[in-house]
Amino acid sequence: MDQDFWHERWRDNKIGFHRPGVNPQLKIFWDRLSARAGERILVPLCGKSQDLLWLADQGQKVCGVELSEIAARAFGKEQGIDLAEDRAGNFLRFNSPDIEIYVGDFLSFTREAAGVFPLFYDRAALIALPPDMRGRYAAKLVSLLGKDARGLLITLEYDQRQMGGPPFSVTGDEVQRLFPRLQMERLSAYDCLDEEPRFKERGVQWMKEVVYLAQSGGFSS
Repeated sequence: MDQDFWHERWRDNKIGFHRPGVNPQLKIFWDRLSARAGERILVPLCGKSQDLLWLADQGQKVCGVELSEIAARAFGKEQGIDLAEDRAGNFLRFNSPDIEIYVGDFLSFTREAAGVFPLFYDRAALIALPPDMRGRYAAKLVSLLGKDARGLLITLEYDQRQMGGPPFSVTGDEVQRLFPRLQMERLSAYDCLDEEPRFKERGVQWMKEVVYLAQSGGFSS
């Protein structure tokens, strides 16, 4: 799966993966991060998610990274936010006082581009990637975290034989293997198939949305 796949999906408005509104699991488990006002939070592969605005409303400085310029522009338009544009290295950056979105390849995002982050939130990034890309993604994410960082990771689990991704099923064992430097606590496993009729139509018989609390354990930044 290459970048052209995602560019085509956004260009053709084939974005069934986009979920309107704020993810309920984010609201339920947000307090587990003990976020302080003004802390920066990294949101990889953010799309045009309304979660960005919700996080800003909690008092965070939000930094999304998104491959599609179409998605970034749509976020500003749909949320009524005036996003200024500039360049940040190889990235096109859309920014407002509390939200910035870097448009480009997340695997090329570096500390030099935007510093390090005490918080992160991954709702739909890891599960968007096929197995051969997840290790690189996980390593990149961890490289952008500061000391004592915390984050929420949301995955899906289902029988991968019943449907090809994306979104892909990512098991708990794989999560632990991908993030050996993070302490991963499984907070919830929610039966969500009734809310995903499009997956039922594709033959999926069960599906769980799983939430993890990630903590860096104080590794050096």
